[in-house]
Formats: sequence, C-alpha cells, structure tokens
Amino acid sequence: MENWSLFSLCVLLGLTSRWAVSFHSYSGAGKPPMFGDYEAQRHWQEVTYNLPVHEWYFNTTNNDLNYWGLDYPPLTAYHSLVCAYVAKLLNPEWVELHASRGYESHSHKLFMRATVLFTDILIYIPAVLLYCFYFCDGSSKQKVATALCILLYPGLILIDYGHFQYNSVSLGLALWGILGLGLGWDLFGSLAFTLALNYKQMELYHSLPFFCYLLGKCIKQGLIGRGFFQLAKISLTVLVTFALCWMPFLSDPKQPLQVLHRLFPFGRGLFEDKVANTWCSLNVLIKIKTLLSRETQLFLSFALTLLFILPSSLKLLSKPNLWQFKLALVNSSLAFFLFSFQVHEKSILLAAFMLPLLVKDGLLLPYVVTSLAFLFLSLYLLSHLTRTNEPLFWYFPFLVISVATFVWLEPPAKFPDLFPVLVSILSFLHFLGFIIYFNLVQLMEPQRKKSQKKTN
Repeated sequence: MENWSLFSLCVLLGLTSRWAVSFHSYSGAGKPPMFGDYEAQRHWQEVTYNLPVHEWYFNTTNNDLNYWGLDYPPLTAYHSLVCAYVAKLLNPEWVELHASRGYESHSHKLFMRATVLFTDILIYIPAVLLYCFYFCDGSSKQKVATALCILLYPGLILIDYGHFQYNSVSLGLALWGILGLGLGWDLFGSLAFTLALNYKQMELYHSLPFFCYLLGKCIKQGLIGRGFFQLAKISLTVLVTFALCWMPFLSDPKQPLQVLHRLFPFGRGLFEDKVANTWCSLNVLIKIKTLLSRETQLFLSFALTLLFILPSSLKLLSKPNLWQFKLALVNSSLAFFLFSFQVHEKSILLAAFMLPLLVKDGLLLPYVVTSLAFLFLSLYLLSHLTRTNEPLFWYFPFLVISVATFVWLEPPAKFPDLFPVLVSILSFLHFLGFIIYFNLVQLMEPQRKKSQKKTN
C-alpha cells in the first residue's frame, strides 16, 4: 500500500510539472506566416476534420502541403481527427477550413495542452509506472525514485508541453511493447509496438531490436514446431495491425505511396538543422551536401547506420533475453540518430536537452527550472538510495555555465550560429561515446543475475 502511495505521489508531481510548463510559450507563438509545431498540430486537426481521407496526404486546393502538410503515419492523423471532433464541439472556429489558419487564443491553448495531458495519463504514465514496478532493480524506494526521474525528465516535458508535440504517445506505446515482451506477452508487445510505429516513423529507431528479439526467441524454441507457430502468430498480429491502420489508404495504390513519400522526405537532403549527429558535425569541416551526390549520401548513411546496428542486433538474435534487448534498444536508437538520413533534432529527446530550440521558443525559464529539479532528483536521490559517493554535482555548475554562455554571450558577427553548432558538436561527441560504451557493454555481456531471472 505504501508503494502505491509513493507511486501516486510520483504521478502527482509529474502532472504538476507538466501543467506548470504548459502555461509558458509554444513553438511559433505569434510568429506568422508559418507559426510553428503548435500550429502544425492544430492544422492537422483542421485538415482531417474537413477533408476526405484520400486528400489528407495530397497537395490539393484545400490542402497546401507546403503549409504544415501531414508527414506522420496514419495513426497520428486519426488522433488529430479525434481531437478535431472535440474541438468542433467546444468551438467550431478552431478547426474551420482555411479561416482557422494561425488561430491563437487562451482557450484554444488550454484545449491543446489538455489533449497532451490526456494522452500522457492514458498511455505514457501507466507504462512508466508498470515498467518501473516490474523491471527496475532495487528496493521499492529505488523503483519509485526511478519512476519519478522518468516522469520528471525535462526533455520530453519541454517538447510536449512547451514546444508542443505528442511524443509521449509513440514513446508510451513503444514502452507498452517493451512491457509486453518482458512479461512474455509477445503478441501484445508486437501489437503495441506496431501501433507506435504507425503513430510516428521515429519508432523505426527501435524496430530492429524488437524484430531480432522476437525472431531469436522463436528460433530458440525451434522453427520446426512451437517456434514456427509463435512466429506465424506474431507475423499475423503485425500484418493485421498494419492493415487496419492503413485500410483507408489501400483502395488506391497511389495513396500508400504518397503517404510513404510524405513520411520519408529524402528530397530534403541529409540534414536540415543544427542536429547533433555525424553529418551535421562533419559538415563544419567537410561540406558533405555539396561534395557528394544525393545517392552517395543515401548509401553512405545506410551503410554506416547498418554497420553500427548489426553487432548489437546479431548479439540479441543469438541471445534473446531482456538485458540484451534493453541494450540493443539503446544502441539501435543511437546508431539511427547519429548516422541515418534526414534526422530530426527531436529524435534524441530521450537523451538530450535541446537548448537552442527551447530558447527560440521562449522556454528558457522552464528549461532551467525543470533541468535543475531533474538533476537534483536523479543525481542526489538515486545516488543516495544506491549509496554511491561519486562526485556528481559538478553537473549543476556545468548547466549554469552552458545556459549563461548560450543566452547572454553574443557570437561573432561572422559566425551567428556559432553557439548552436558548438552545442551540436559537443552533444555529438557525447552520443558517439555513448554508442561505443553501450556496444561494448552489450558485446562483452556482464550479465546480471536478476536480468537472467527475468528472461523469458
């Protein structure tokens, strides 16, 4: 009973921090003509409510794809449609075709923030609590502390409740998938992850570990007999889920092709913004986008991503246990972020603070407050519970110095993007170190007894 009281307190603190951040600004507030991601999400509600399904992803008179055209999978579109029906009941002006473009008001902001909070309560927060309860090592207090740190992670809170997105939906569904596999409910885990993939293509980062874990488990059970039937059931679950999600787009072959074209915009190039991956960092010294053809960039990106994913995936395929699965998820997502084509800066929100983006959105104050709170809890509370004496508090002055440098120091006139580029390169070096470290951990396999007990 005490444990659930503590978990309830975690949820309350998590919800309070989310709602507190939601009072601040959002992406593109008062900045016509394109505004920002807040307007993109509102516009998708407008499009899905007023236009037939076959026009959602096509450029038409009523759907200008250059103005925040839909570029996420069908499940995101359906979610926008559900939100649009509620918006229509509350105030038809919010989703009125054409006339609602750039609509901003306090009541609409409250509605949009509430939709994010609702999905968190419905999908993400329960998944976090169950994951910590079943799969986190240590005492009950350590599990509660871990849950609290996850729920107070500022990266996700600031992007979803400040900048404005619904990342917790896809991440929550993916976490439900991990829970399903960890508990031995492979069909449920496959269903949940397939839904995550159909909500945001970013979940491709986690797809290979899911595939290798399930295939390796079936091979271990024997592909002639029990393992074969299990593999068939998993495959059928995935195919049926995909078919149901894409059903409205399957009547005409042009429809799914156009959706895929919108989901994977290779025409935009190797990278677009100051992203902390290999290509953006390397571009400071070597102008890759100018020197290499588009085909060469694609091939190089694919080859390096595959090279960094394969060792981890093959190890998981040969030893499909939960410990290997967790490490493979980390290694696969880092490899995709560092080396894949057309990486989005928010793809790394599970591992990094995006200071340049948040300052641009007017979210400096909530960034500093949530970051300090998160650092205190994660570094003090967890280290106290695990009785470690590591000198962790040097992160506090580091945070203050980095924020002060970025916000108050003026870059040289010749290099106006100097500080964002430096932040990207420094972050890239950290992530490169992380992927090397976690690959070594997985390949050398210092297996823990508790992880082995939880293996299916």
